[in-house]
Amino acid sequence: MSISSTTSIKNKFTLKKGDYLCQMGDINTNLYYIVNGCVQLYILDNNEERIIRFGYKGSTICALDSLITQQPTIYYLQAIRQTEVIILSSEETTRLLNDMEGIKKLIIQFQEREIDLLTDSPILRYQRVLKRSPLLFQEVPQKYIARYLRMTAETLSRLKNLDLSQDLD
Repeated sequence: MSISSTTSIKNKFTLKKGDYLCQMGDINTNLYYIVNGCVQLYILDNNEERIIRFGYKGSTICALDSLITQQPTIYYLQAIRQTEVIILSSEETTRLLNDMEGIKKLIIQFQEREIDLLTDSPILRYQRVLKRSPLLFQEVPQKYIARYLRMTAETLSRLKNLDLSQDLD
């Protein structure tokens, strides 16, 4: 089952940079398909943004905690540039989640992110994300990627200039 087979065009809308799909404390049971643009999913930790993941062209993103429990979320979903999204309602999301491939992909993405967060080496974090999501580096501004990788923009710039093409196994 694909996004296009579960929803209609009437659920499409555009966010301006800085607009939120949801904020901490909201109950948000929607799933968002990114038509174009980019959204960040983050939490606040001592008033500092901790980016968990990005949604960009062709991907889906949601406040998974609220989607599953139908309780208030701990996440913020915010457009980091003009973004066009298709909203899948709770009913449409349920149909999509019944497709086991969709669930598997979402779980794998969260597991990969946990590994990224547990890896101490900035080089390894950078290499893993580059291998897994090369489009991220075309779609997301460098300052957000640096925060996502838990490093400064300067460190990310240095890593991008190194030859880090060795395989990760």
